[in-house]
Amino acid sequence: MGVVRRRKLASTLPAGIHRLPGPCVVTAVRYSDSPVGPYLELAVGEPARLGARPGLCVTTMVVTTAEARVGGRLNWGFPKEVGALRWRSHGDEREVVWEDRDIVVRGRPWGPAPPLLVPMRALQRRGDGPVVVPGRLRGRAQLARVELEVPDGDALAPLAGPHRGVLLSGMRFVVEPARLPAGLTSTFRAPLRAPEPALLSSPSGD
Repeated sequence: MGVVRRRKLASTLPAGIHRLPGPCVVTAVRYSDSPVGPYLELAVGEPARLGARPGLCVTTMVVTTAEARVGGRLNWGFPKEVGALRWRSHGDEREVVWEDRDIVVRGRPWGPAPPLLVPMRALQRRGDGPVVVPGRLRGRAQLARVELEVPDGDALAPLAGPHRGVLLSGMRFVVEPARLPAGLTSTFRAPLRAPEPALLSSPSGD
């Protein structure tokens, strides 16, 4: 996980979600187990707000299985796409390569690895409108130097370079059901899934 200055990143936030100043968060994750099985994921989250609620809006997210894509889109509105990711380990170093776009995320940790518990809030848009997605992650965290290699001309090129970050091992990430915003501070639980036409139909009609 790297904390990255935005540097004129040309991205569009979903309708109803507004940009906030601050750095982006880039994550490269290997899930050894999940409700849809193991998969790899690379994501970019940008600081945003939904009404008065601050959080991160995930604007880029690629995963390695169709099951992870469908669940992420229908349940929480994450803009998941399926792509070719490759995981590499070199001693303590970890690296994820997005082969379709020649993007590399590399983390080199140092120092002790104390336990860490972090509450999180994603602000996304599903087929039924904007939603708040609460979550939390825990694991053992080491400070890390995170490097991003991005080809010139790619939409994520402004994020290239070395950054501060952390390497989480033994991570457990819990994403709670999406909530519909109501008022300034409270939310109501949304339906577990929202329809998305792009996932529910295909040229063959399947």
